[in-house]
Amino acid sequence: MELRIRGERAVLAGPGGEHAREVDPHKLAIGADLAQALHEWARVAAAVSAESGAEAGAVVSQRGRQLAGRLASVMGTTVRFVDPVTGADTVVEPPPREPEPGHKFVRTVLGPPGPPGEPTPWPTGLTVSAFIAAVVVVAMLALASTLARETSGWLALVASVVVTAGITPSLWLVRRTPILRWAAYGAAGGVVLAWIGVLVIAFGGA
Repeated sequence: MELRIRGERAVLAGPGGEHAREVDPHKLAIGADLAQALHEWARVAAAVSAESGAEAGAVVSQRGRQLAGRLASVMGTTVRFVDPVTGADTVVEPPPREPEPGHKFVRTVLGPPGPPGEPTPWPTGLTVSAFIAAVVVVAMLALASTLARETSGWLALVASVVVTAGITPSLWLVRRTPILRWAAYGAAGGVVLAWIGVLVIAFGGA
Protein backbone atom coordinates (compact mmCIF):
# COMPACT_ATOMS: atom_id res chain seq x y z
CA MET A 1 0.00 0.00 0.00
CA GLU A 2 1.26 3.48 -0.89
CA LEU A 3 0.72 6.70 1.01
CA ARG A 4 0.71 9.71 -1.31
CA ILE A 5 -1.14 13.00 -1.79
CA ARG A 6 -3.70 13.98 -4.41
CA GLY A 7 -4.19 17.70 -4.53
CA GLU A 8 -4.46 18.62 -0.88
CA ARG A 9 -5.78 15.26 0.35
CA ALA A 10 -3.92 12.20 1.56
CA VAL A 11 -4.74 9.02 -0.32
CA LEU A 12 -3.80 5.36 -0.12
CA ALA A 13 -3.08 3.54 -3.35
CA GLY A 14 -2.20 0.06 -4.46
CA PRO A 15 1.16 -0.83 -6.03
CA GLY A 16 1.99 1.61 -8.80
CA GLY A 17 -0.58 4.13 -7.58
CA GLU A 18 -3.59 2.12 -8.77
CA HIS A 19 -7.02 2.29 -7.11
CA ALA A 20 -6.14 5.32 -4.98
CA ARG A 21 -8.72 6.19 -2.34
CA GLU A 22 -8.89 9.04 0.10
CA VAL A 23 -7.93 8.37 3.70
CA ASP A 24 -11.17 7.83 5.58
CA PRO A 25 -11.14 6.92 9.30
CA HIS A 26 -14.46 5.07 8.95
CA LYS A 27 -13.49 2.93 5.96
CA LEU A 28 -9.89 2.30 6.98
CA ALA A 29 -10.44 2.13 10.76
CA ILE A 30 -7.41 4.31 11.48
CA GLY A 31 -9.07 6.80 13.77
CA ALA A 32 -10.16 10.38 13.19
CA ASP A 33 -6.99 11.88 14.71
CA LEU A 34 -4.63 10.06 12.34
CA ALA A 35 -6.83 10.77 9.32
CA GLN A 36 -6.96 14.46 10.19
CA ALA A 37 -3.19 14.56 10.68
CA LEU A 38 -2.65 12.94 7.28
CA HIS A 39 -4.87 15.44 5.51
CA GLU A 40 -3.27 18.39 7.30
CA TRP A 41 0.13 17.08 6.24
CA ALA A 42 -1.12 16.73 2.66
CA ARG A 43 -2.29 20.39 2.59
CA VAL A 44 1.05 21.60 3.92
CA ALA A 45 2.95 19.33 1.51
CA ALA A 46 1.00 20.73 -1.47
CA ALA A 47 1.87 24.28 -0.45
CA VAL A 48 5.53 23.48 0.17
CA SER A 49 5.86 21.70 -3.16
CA ALA A 50 4.63 24.82 -4.92
CA GLU A 51 7.06 27.04 -3.03
CA SER A 52 9.96 24.59 -3.34
CA GLY A 53 11.40 25.52 0.05
CA ALA A 54 14.32 23.29 0.96
CA GLU A 55 13.99 23.49 4.74
CA ALA A 56 10.22 23.31 4.66
CA GLY A 57 10.43 20.37 2.29
CA ALA A 58 12.67 18.49 4.71
CA VAL A 59 10.15 19.06 7.50
CA VAL A 60 7.29 17.85 5.30
CA SER A 61 9.23 14.74 4.31
CA GLN A 62 10.06 13.90 7.92
CA ARG A 63 6.46 14.45 9.01
CA GLY A 64 5.24 12.25 6.19
CA ARG A 65 7.53 9.40 7.23
CA GLN A 66 6.32 9.71 10.82
CA LEU A 67 2.69 9.51 9.75
CA ALA A 68 3.48 6.57 7.47
CA GLY A 69 4.97 4.81 10.49
CA ARG A 70 1.83 5.48 12.52
CA LEU A 71 -0.33 4.25 9.66
CA ALA A 72 1.72 1.06 9.31
CA SER A 73 1.43 0.46 13.05
CA VAL A 74 -2.34 1.00 13.16
CA MET A 75 -3.10 -1.07 10.06
CA GLY A 76 -0.46 -3.71 10.76
CA THR A 77 0.85 -3.71 7.19
CA THR A 78 3.74 -2.37 5.15
CA VAL A 79 3.25 1.18 3.86
CA ARG A 80 5.21 2.64 0.94
CA PHE A 81 5.60 6.35 1.55
CA VAL A 82 5.87 8.45 -1.62
CA ASP A 83 7.60 11.71 -0.64
CA PRO A 84 5.61 14.56 -2.22
CA VAL A 85 8.68 16.83 -2.17
CA THR A 86 11.42 14.58 -3.58
CA GLY A 87 9.30 11.82 -5.11
CA ALA A 88 11.39 9.19 -3.31
CA ASP A 89 9.79 5.94 -2.14
CA THR A 90 10.34 4.75 1.43
CA VAL A 91 9.07 1.41 2.69
CA VAL A 92 7.83 1.61 6.28
CA GLU A 93 7.40 -1.67 8.13
CA PRO A 94 4.91 -2.06 10.99
CA PRO A 95 6.49 -2.52 14.43
CA PRO A 96 6.59 -6.09 15.78
CA ARG A 97 3.52 -6.93 17.79
CA GLU A 98 3.80 -7.71 21.47
CA PRO A 99 2.75 -11.24 22.40
CA GLU A 100 -0.52 -11.62 24.24
CA PRO A 101 -0.31 -11.82 28.07
CA GLY A 102 -1.04 -15.54 28.03
CA HIS A 103 1.72 -16.18 25.51
CA LYS A 104 4.15 -14.01 27.46
CA PHE A 105 3.40 -15.99 30.63
CA VAL A 106 3.94 -19.32 28.88
CA ARG A 107 7.24 -18.18 27.34
CA THR A 108 8.42 -16.78 30.68
CA VAL A 109 7.61 -19.89 32.68
CA LEU A 110 8.23 -22.64 30.13
CA GLY A 111 10.71 -20.88 27.89
CA PRO A 112 10.85 -21.05 24.08
CA PRO A 113 9.63 -24.29 22.46
CA GLY A 114 13.08 -25.16 21.16
CA PRO A 115 16.04 -24.02 19.08
CA PRO A 116 15.05 -21.79 16.12
CA GLY A 117 14.04 -23.81 13.10
CA GLU A 118 13.74 -27.07 15.04
CA PRO A 119 10.26 -28.61 15.31
CA THR A 120 8.91 -29.25 18.79
CA PRO A 121 8.64 -33.02 19.51
CA TRP A 122 5.16 -32.83 21.00
CA PRO A 123 4.24 -36.57 20.85
CA THR A 124 7.50 -37.77 22.40
CA GLY A 125 7.73 -34.91 24.86
CA LEU A 126 4.17 -35.28 26.12
CA THR A 127 4.63 -39.02 26.49
CA VAL A 128 7.70 -38.47 28.66
CA SER A 129 5.85 -35.83 30.66
CA ALA A 130 2.88 -38.13 31.27
CA PHE A 131 5.15 -40.98 32.40
CA ILE A 132 7.09 -38.75 34.81
CA ALA A 133 3.84 -37.28 36.13
CA ALA A 134 2.50 -40.76 36.88
CA VAL A 135 5.70 -41.73 38.70
CA VAL A 136 5.63 -38.57 40.82
CA VAL A 137 1.96 -39.01 41.71
CA VAL A 138 2.46 -42.65 42.76
CA ALA A 139 5.58 -41.82 44.78
CA MET A 140 4.07 -38.89 46.64
CA LEU A 141 0.82 -40.69 47.39
CA ALA A 142 2.71 -43.76 48.60
CA LEU A 143 4.81 -41.61 50.94
CA ALA A 144 1.81 -39.68 52.23
CA SER A 145 -0.35 -42.75 52.79
CA THR A 146 2.45 -44.60 54.61
CA LEU A 147 3.17 -41.69 56.94
CA ALA A 148 -0.51 -41.07 57.57
CA ARG A 149 -1.09 -44.73 58.43
CA GLU A 150 1.98 -45.17 60.60
CA THR A 151 2.08 -41.73 62.25
CA SER A 152 -0.43 -38.96 61.47
CA GLY A 153 -1.95 -37.04 58.62
CA TRP A 154 -0.16 -33.87 59.64
CA LEU A 155 3.24 -35.54 59.30
CA ALA A 156 2.26 -36.76 55.83
CA LEU A 157 1.30 -33.20 54.95
CA VAL A 158 4.61 -31.80 56.22
CA ALA A 159 6.58 -34.45 54.33
CA SER A 160 4.76 -33.56 51.11
CA VAL A 161 5.58 -29.89 51.64
CA VAL A 162 9.25 -30.76 52.11
CA VAL A 163 9.30 -32.89 48.95
CA THR A 164 7.58 -30.18 46.92
CA ALA A 165 9.91 -27.46 48.20
CA GLY A 166 12.92 -29.66 47.49
CA ILE A 167 12.21 -30.43 43.85
CA THR A 168 10.72 -27.08 42.81
CA PRO A 169 14.09 -25.26 42.34
CA SER A 170 15.42 -28.11 40.18
CA LEU A 171 12.30 -28.12 38.02
CA TRP A 172 12.58 -24.36 37.55
CA LEU A 173 16.23 -24.57 36.51
CA VAL A 174 15.69 -27.25 33.83
CA ARG A 175 12.42 -25.91 32.47
CA ARG A 176 14.21 -24.57 29.35
CA THR A 177 16.65 -27.44 28.78
CA PRO A 178 15.71 -29.03 25.42
CA ILE A 179 15.32 -32.62 26.70
CA LEU A 180 15.00 -32.42 30.47
CA ARG A 181 12.27 -29.80 30.26
CA TRP A 182 9.72 -32.45 29.32
CA ALA A 183 10.55 -34.36 32.51
CA ALA A 184 10.28 -31.10 34.44
CA TYR A 185 6.84 -30.40 32.97
CA GLY A 186 5.67 -33.89 33.90
CA ALA A 187 7.10 -33.71 37.42
CA ALA A 188 5.49 -30.32 38.00
CA GLY A 189 2.13 -31.59 36.78
CA GLY A 190 2.52 -34.73 38.88
CA VAL A 191 3.18 -32.69 42.02
CA VAL A 192 0.06 -30.61 41.45
CA LEU A 193 -2.09 -33.70 40.89
CA ALA A 194 -0.52 -35.56 43.82
CA TRP A 195 -1.38 -32.75 46.20
CA ILE A 196 -5.08 -33.44 45.68
CA GLY A 197 -4.55 -36.98 46.94
CA VAL A 198 -2.23 -35.81 49.72
CA LEU A 199 -4.91 -33.49 51.12
CA VAL A 200 -7.47 -36.28 50.98
CA ILE A 201 -5.11 -38.65 52.78
CA ALA A 202 -4.05 -36.09 55.37
CA PHE A 203 -7.52 -34.88 56.30
CA GLY A 204 -9.71 -37.73 55.12
CA GLY A 205 -9.17 -39.78 58.24
CA ALA A 206 -9.47 -36.83 60.62
